Amino acid sequence: MHKNISLKVVIGLALVILIATACSPAAMLQKLDWNQTQPRKTGVQLWAENCSRCHNMRAIDSYSDAEWDVAMLHMRIRANLAAEDARAITEYLKSAN
Repeated sequence: MHKNISLKVVIGLALVILIATACSPAAMLQKLDWNQTQPRKTGVQLWAENCSRCHNMRAIDSYSDAEWDVAMLHMRIRANLAAEDARAITEYLKSAN
């Protein structure tokens, strides 16, 4: 029962944030503290070091840009990725679209 309540609370909070900021997930990513300097590593390298530990690689064109934005917003928080690393990974994932 607590798992269902927790999931509902998380989803509810996410919706409240989206509504309160009146932004799309892509706009929310842009509002995050992106450092405009060049990343230390490429998006491919960062994906291999961070994402591949838990995820099998899908074809990067299997999702739209908007779907990658949503996934990376979630994973930046969950995996505690630095802003510039998340940005580099997102750019790599969107590169096939």
